[in-house]
Amino acid sequence: MLLSWEHTVSKILDVFRLGSIKRKILVFSLLATLIPSLSMGWIFYRYADQFVTEKIAQDLGTATAQNVRQLGLWRKERIYEVRVFSSSYEVSETLDKITRGGLAQATDGVATRRLQEYLKSVREKFVDYEELMVLNTAGQVIATSAGRVSRPGLPPDWQKRAQAGSPIVSEAYRDDALNKMAVLVAVPISAQDGRFLGVLAVKLNFRTIKEILNSSLLGKTGQASVVAQDGTLIATSGTNSSALMKLELPFDLSQPVSEAEPVLEEYVDPDGRTVIGTLRRMPQMDWSIVAHIEKEEVYAQTARIRVLTMTICGGLLLAIGLTAYVLGLTIVRPLDRLTTGAAKVAAGDLEVQLSVAGHSEVRYLTEVFNDMVARLRTDRVELARINGTLIEKNEELQILSIADSLTGLYNRRHFMEVLPNEIARASRHKRALCVMMIDIDHFKEYNDASGHQAGDALLKKIGLIFKESLRSADYAARYGGDEFIVLLPETEATRAVEVAERLRERVVEETTAETRRLLVSLCIGVAAFPEHGLTLEAIVASADSALYQAKRNGRNQVVLAGNDVQPGMKMAS
Repeated sequence: MLLSWEHTVSKILDVFRLGSIKRKILVFSLLATLIPSLSMGWIFYRYADQFVTEKIAQDLGTATAQNVRQLGLWRKERIYEVRVFSSSYEVSETLDKITRGGLAQATDGVATRRLQEYLKSVREKFVDYEELMVLNTAGQVIATSAGRVSRPGLPPDWQKRAQAGSPIVSEAYRDDALNKMAVLVAVPISAQDGRFLGVLAVKLNFRTIKEILNSSLLGKTGQASVVAQDGTLIATSGTNSSALMKLELPFDLSQPVSEAEPVLEEYVDPDGRTVIGTLRRMPQMDWSIVAHIEKEEVYAQTARIRVLTMTICGGLLLAIGLTAYVLGLTIVRPLDRLTTGAAKVAAGDLEVQLSVAGHSEVRYLTEVFNDMVARLRTDRVELARINGTLIEKNEELQILSIADSLTGLYNRRHFMEVLPNEIARASRHKRALCVMMIDIDHFKEYNDASGHQAGDALLKKIGLIFKESLRSADYAARYGGDEFIVLLPETEATRAVEVAERLRERVVEETTAETRRLLVSLCIGVAAFPEHGLTLEAIVASADSALYQAKRNGRNQVVLAGNDVQPGMKMAS
């Protein structure tokens, strides 16, 4: 049944000469071409935005990683240089002489002037050195490359660290005498006989660090900085400043050093600009490298694409999208009924029967659909019958594949598949398990005297006793002939012996009462994991050996592997 709106739309299409399928397809093709094009433009913008973000993350990460490596190398080289100077003859031997001569010689002696000249010559050759000082073990400045004596600012535990041979690197600080940021590096000075004489302390400026930061700048607004753990700005590629400044950063400066790629964060820098930056910690130092670039520069191109894309899409998608929707309905609606019916069939409802109307291709499709559903209904009934039969047969086969046909116990093959898994589980969880090998005493004589049918009945009876006496978690199997094997998971050896003794007593009591003439008894060998073996073969062999020990001891008894007849296990009369 056609709805009123379908009549109205058909008349409108006739006015625009779009009543024929051919013209509808042409118009739809036009719209189907325009809409994906606009969509791809939008998708392109999104991917361009994502690409820019990933690219800036990669560039900032590379810049910070490069700075960390170079600053680590800078620190290593400075410590190495200071170690070389501290171990030189001019420093160690001169300081030793001064120390032996006392404080007067340290103030007025020739050795002190010689040491100062040496420190001055070293200072002039290295641009990173602001001042070199030699301190004795009490922390007194013996000689300095500067004309004045400044406070070295060593940490409280510098003597302990120096005596241990460790280099001493101070926190970055603003040096009032130099009017700039500096860091102090000190290494111990030792005499030839190993005595601790003092330290050589060097004030380092950040000239080389600034050059390193400047070498990794990104774009026009990129900037790299070194900050302390409390956010204090140590050095930056921007304008030099001798004042202490704390930055408000969105990063956790106390986070541990990680090799993972740093995370981008958006924040406002001290100049009030919105920037995108990242942080990377430095190993061996409480410093971090922060690199950022203005957000406006990063997304300038994508912002232009976004404005253009939104302008085009806003007009075209609104007009063309609505038109395509209306035209799509006139084409697709006749097929919706088939789609709905197919969805019901896919959900398992085979009672679908669609009405057939008209003389179009849809009529033929509907007739074919109805015929297909009718065939599916017939096939489902037949399939259900066949599946029911298969399930029953599979259950029978499953039982036959793992069970012994005479006793109803598990067969030997299934038992040997279960035992390795139980051994592995016991080993993994540090649990015990036991295996019992069981043999019927004089079963051949019983068969000869009573007949094979009686022997089979006896095996069935013993299998029933095992099923009734053991736990559901235990495994009892017919090992072959008149031999049985039992697995007792999570059971200690003493407990397994008790279980075996109860089985032996019950078999003797019940089977002998039924046969009335012949004594039916069992020999049982018990082996425990891990005491008597760590593998399937070792445990079974131990249980089998205990079984034969029981036979040698006179039969009708339980023997634990490695032991004789257990106390209290007397042979039944």
